[in-house]
Amino acid sequence: MARIAGVNIPTNKRVLISLRYIYGIGPNNAKVICEQLAIPADRRVNQLTDEEILRLRELIDRDYRVEGDLRREVAMNIKRLMDMACYRGLRHRKGLPVRGQRTHTNARTRKGKAVAIAGKKKVTK
Repeated sequence: MARIAGVNIPTNKRVLISLRYIYGIGPNNAKVICEQLAIPADRRVNQLTDEEILRLRELIDRDYRVEGDLRREVAMNIKRLMDMACYRGLRHRKGLPVRGQRTHTNARTRKGKAVAIAGKKKVTK
């Protein structure tokens, strides 16, 4: 099992797909990395040589911000918005959608499970 950027990437999948398991590398970055290292698109991770895995690891460490560093940067950006108390920061703080989505009927993912409002009880005589 190849370990790149602290992530065990699956060995039986194609390199293009396996690289996506690393936080910060999506389809486009995976394609660019394979082109830079001249790795064929249909090659699987278990078919890579030790030298190719080493070159892959070095390229990602040198040129890409991935995993812990990227997660830390994103968290710091959100914290900065919350500290400034700007609109986006307040939405993050309240746990509401940040990018202008409607909240009247949807947004259950951000708002959490719907809580029923306790109604008035009928008094019977």
